[in-house]
Amino acid sequence: LVFAAGCSSKPPAQSAAPMAASTPTIVRAEPAPAPTPAPAARPAVAEDMLPSSVDEINKLGYLKDAFFDFDKAEIRTDQRDKLAADGTWLRSHPSVKVRIEGHCDERGTEAYNLALGEHRAAAVRDYLTALGVDETRIATVSYGKDRPFATGHDEAAWAQNRRGHFVVTAR
Repeated sequence: LVFAAGCSSKPPAQSAAPMAASTPTIVRAEPAPAPTPAPAARPAVAEDMLPSSVDEINKLGYLKDAFFDFDKAEIRTDQRDKLAADGTWLRSHPSVKVRIEGHCDERGTEAYNLALGEHRAAAVRDYLTALGVDETRIATVSYGKDRPFATGHDEAAWAQNRRGHFVVTAR
């Protein structure tokens, strides 16, 4: 009999007793690490595209002067976009060094205008450094009223002389 039960062709019946519940193991596949991008090719726009001569760079006028109100050294609202563009250009050309010249109109004493010109040059420098330009690349000087751009003796000429003027000094 034992032999006949072992050779039965029916599969053994499963018991009706519930099996202990087991917690399923969840295996999460770790995401593949992002491929390391190849170093980007250095754009040929910045340093390589500049003329080799600082005189030529200055002639081409990449940097635009900032103009000031009478007896003021604060950056005017209408000059901020121009200085922001100057800052962008300087950040994209990290080897370029500049001198900011502070200029005034012909009114006032020599000493007063030299001090005002220095404040104007410093205001332009400080604005550019706030935009991320390295301060060590920027020198300042004041010429006061000694080097006027416009030679007239009226408000139109004076307005052109109240400025922070850029001169590229090194490439």
